[in-house]
Amino acid sequence: MLSAPDEDYLVREHCPREKIAEPQCIVDLWSRMDEIHAARGVQKSAKPRALKRADPAPDLGLDAFLENHRNTGLLVLKDGTILAERYQYGRTDKHRFASASVAKTVLGMLVGIALSEKLISSIDDKAEKYVPALKGTVYGDVSIRHLLTMSSGVAFREDWSRSAGGGEARGLLANTLHRKTEGGADTVREFTKRPFTPGTQFNYSSADSEVLGLVLRAAVKKPLATYLSEKIWQPMGAEANATWLLDKAGYEIGFCCINATLRDYARFGMLLANYGVLDGREIIPSAWVKAATRPEQAYLRVGAVTPNNGYGYQTWLTSREYSRFAALGVGGQAIYVDPASKLVVVHTAVWADPGDREERGAQFKLWKYLLDKLSS
Repeated sequence: MLSAPDEDYLVREHCPREKIAEPQCIVDLWSRMDEIHAARGVQKSAKPRALKRADPAPDLGLDAFLENHRNTGLLVLKDGTILAERYQYGRTDKHRFASASVAKTVLGMLVGIALSEKLISSIDDKAEKYVPALKGTVYGDVSIRHLLTMSSGVAFREDWSRSAGGGEARGLLANTLHRKTEGGADTVREFTKRPFTPGTQFNYSSADSEVLGLVLRAAVKKPLATYLSEKIWQPMGAEANATWLLDKAGYEIGFCCINATLRDYARFGMLLANYGVLDGREIIPSAWVKAATRPEQAYLRVGAVTPNNGYGYQTWLTSREYSRFAALGVGGQAIYVDPASKLVVVHTAVWADPGDREERGAQFKLWKYLLDKLSS
């Protein structure tokens, strides 16, 4: 019988609030984050879009991966057909799994929709045009374009590995999710150094995404959860309600914190695999999805950002040769997308070390294996 790593240790239900941050409660925490923190609902579709199932299901050799990695869920979807859907640690298709930075890619796509609706006039607009409270800060005169591409130039160290302590990232989490500040623009006010000119260098920064979320909220003049419901979640045929966590002021946290079912993450991935189009209708402007999944500048190319990855608009680029990309979140959350083969692979996970590079490498190895097996 298939056994997940540390299963006896990690299977806990409804850990008491005073113990929810302890390591043995991580599965419970990451699958009911919206019960522990303030959240706003994202509404499902009145007519959920059915996903077909392969019959018979192909043997993809997933057991070995699941036996060695702390996945709460793993789903393989090809051209709208589920080839595999697996859960561990007592999780089911009803659980809403925390996204971590997978939410950044959702945010980036919402920016493209707002631009198409002329709620944002240009991605070269400065942040302070939409959020006057940022005027006079290092983020005030940063453009939306440079927020999208993690090129603000603002000093910010993001390293979630336990040995590193997280740098400014954990401070931002305290300012937002844990309500250390009053919320809104206050969440980024402590970041005051800008060693690089915006638009000249990549530096992965959740603070850039946090500011981008504030800009989008001001532009659309409604909660981001509501905008997500109206513009993506319902039109793509989501089968379940999702949630988005809030800061103290009631703003959705821009750099993370959407909670959704495994299948609805897969639906979002399939929408991106079709460049924003569903049944002939552009839900996300196709031109935007294509722009978001290509490097704008040489410093954003695959191999320049990291040895194996590049960066688009709040989206990781994963291939030098092909238009392949991913939404990646700390702790093992991921949506891998290949538009050519219409292959989407979704992971939800609870890595022991949230920034574990070996674990991420194992995901990429599985992705390559599945591409080789299923791309024809």
